[in-house]
Amino acid sequence: MARYTGPRVRISRRFGLPIFGPSKYLERKNYGPGVHGPKSRRKTTDYGLGLLEKQKFRYYYGLMERQFRGVYERALKKRGVTGETMLQILETRLDSVIYGLGFAHTRPAARQLVSHGHVKVNGRKVNIPSFAVKVGDVIEIKDTTVSRQMATKNLEISTSRAVPDWFKLEKEAFRGSLLRVPSRAEIQPIANEQAVVEFYSR
Repeated sequence: MARYTGPRVRISRRFGLPIFGPSKYLERKNYGPGVHGPKSRRKTTDYGLGLLEKQKFRYYYGLMERQFRGVYERALKKRGVTGETMLQILETRLDSVIYGLGFAHTRPAARQLVSHGHVKVNGRKVNIPSFAVKVGDVIEIKDTTVSRQMATKNLEISTSRAVPDWFKLEKEAFRGSLLRVPSRAEIQPIANEQAVVEFYSR
């Protein structure tokens, strides 16, 4: 599966946000990339603003354009507010759930953990990061030495990050479950999802 493998700090500096997690370099240079340092930029159009918000989500969740467009189209077909539904689909992907539970310290690490076959859902191995986790599903780390060692290390690193209320984590059993679908207020998105909806609906 194609994914972004370029310089991450450059992307974070472009948006002025820690897209890939905290970075000391981003704190030192909290302006856009380029050899000319801080400089004023031209006013961004509505189209440009929508594009920027879309790109923030894409990089944050590690999706390519076609995948992200698919998330939007799925949300559009469901009842409810399209933007909120889109966020809920993104947050209940298996890689997002693994990250939320703390079994991986970054989203890319969560995606790798899943794709390498270290994760089981309801007792069956699942190696598809985009797998849609449903309420009540039980997610666990495979009972092998390598898998459990990786999860233990990541859980220790992730202690500073609270497990969201919509998850139940059984740390000692390397197991967790989705209790409910989160609301928009609980997700606290990194970008404006309504701008993305407007961008795609043009």
